[in-house]
Order: sequence, then C-alpha cells, then structure tokens
Amino acid sequence: MRKRGQNSVIALLLAPALLLTGCASSKTDKTATGDSMPLSHVSVQADAQKRADIRLQLAVGYYEQSQFAVTVEEAGLALQAVPDFAEAYGMRALAFMEMGRSRQAEADFRQALNLAPGNPDLANNYGWFLCNDGRAAEAIPYFEAAIAQPTYRSPGKALANAGACSLKLQDAEAAERYFSRAFRYEPASLATNVNLTKIYFERREFERARFHIGLAAKNDVLNVDALWLAIKIERKLGNQSAENELAAQLRRRYPSSSEYAAYQRGAFDE
Repeated sequence: MRKRGQNSVIALLLAPALLLTGCASSKTDKTATGDSMPLSHVSVQADAQKRADIRLQLAVGYYEQSQFAVTVEEAGLALQAVPDFAEAYGMRALAFMEMGRSRQAEADFRQALNLAPGNPDLANNYGWFLCNDGRAAEAIPYFEAAIAQPTYRSPGKALANAGACSLKLQDAEAAERYFSRAFRYEPASLATNVNLTKIYFERREFERARFHIGLAAKNDVLNVDALWLAIKIERKLGNQSAENELAAQLRRRYPSSSEYAAYQRGAFDE
C-alpha cells in the first residue's frame, strides 16, 4: 500500500493485495420448447457480481496509475452492483487515503472489515492507514490479525508494516523482531533490509548493518539516505576502498544533496 509523502523505502511496503472474484453467468434459462424464462435470483446475483468484479479490476488499475479520483468512481460503481462488496470498500478506502480524505477512508475501511472481518489484506491496509494517521499503537493489532491468518499470501508486508509502526512508537526491539520475521519471508525486500540496517547501525552492530545494506544494494538502487548510510557503515568498519566507491556513486547520482555536502565536509556524525 502506498502513502504519499513517505520515504521511498517505506513507500515500497505500500502495494495493495485485493482478491478479485469473477463469476460467469447466463442471462436466461431456456425451457424445453426454447422459450425464455425470467432471470432467476441466482443468475441476477451472479451477473451483478461479475459487473462488480470488472469495476473493481478497473479501480485497481487506476489506483496503480495514481488516478485516485477515478479509482473512487470505479469502486463506487462496483458497490452499486454489489452493495456488500468488502473488497470494493477496501479499494475505495485506499484511494481516499491517498487523496487525504481520512474521514471517508476510515469509514470505508471499517465497513469493509465489518463485511469481511477475517480478510487479512483489509486488516493490513487499515493498519497502515492508522499508522500513517498518527495512531501507530492502534495499528499493531490489525497487522497481528493479518499475520495470524494462515491463508494470508503476503505476511512479509504486514510484518514490515508492523516494524515501521514500531519505529514510529520508538520501540526498536519490537521493530527488529518484526523486520527479522519479514526478512525470512522476503529476504530481497529493500525496505526491510534498509530498516534493519538502520537498527543495527544505531546499535553499532556494523557488520550486521553492512550485511543488510549489501542485500538492499544488490537487489535495488539505493536512495540518497540509504547510500549515505552505507558510506557511514564502511567508514566505521575502516573499509576505505568501499567507502570511496560508494562516495563516487553519491557524487554521481546525488551531487546536489545535503548528504553529499555532509560527505565533502566530513560530517559523518551529524
């Protein structure tokens, strides 16, 4: 799930996971003589669900393109077809969150969870909403609920989100536990590795920090904050050649950054 204004490392934790269900239906039943019969109640429901699924798929596509107003419209059309469609409420809630419409987002998240209380994707997304709405302590139980579901396909995301919220609560020990568990599910995750790097750097466990920033750099391009952290780790470990190589990357990719300015004046502990 994404959140505007978040650091790009954290933003990567924000992709949504929605289950879309498609139902095939027949619009008429035929008698033995070939005459058309009125649509049965079951057929009407199946047709409505099929239309709602299509609208929800469109909503997901627009969300991924950051067209949040259109996402809201498409999710609303899905709900017109199927008023108790929990995933449509959840999708619209994500779009409202991105638009800064917190009241509408919360209402839709709560309605979605009321309709599907055991849905781990909805629990994870609502937890992330709460975390970024200044209610990190309230968010943790929703992440835990998502993680506890044995059918949840993305436990690493909920664990990483719980770690990020624990950092907001200034609980580094809980954050390490969550990120370490997330690492076991998604060892290539940029966000998880960078956050573990930060935790171990603060503890002066520089070899462990180096291990995780190395994994992050191997699987993705480091942003300026992570690259500066990598430089400081190599400096602490006395690896001058590695430090110089990373500093060359910092100069090449982020020449106007405050981090490069700090490197030039030797301000490694600011």
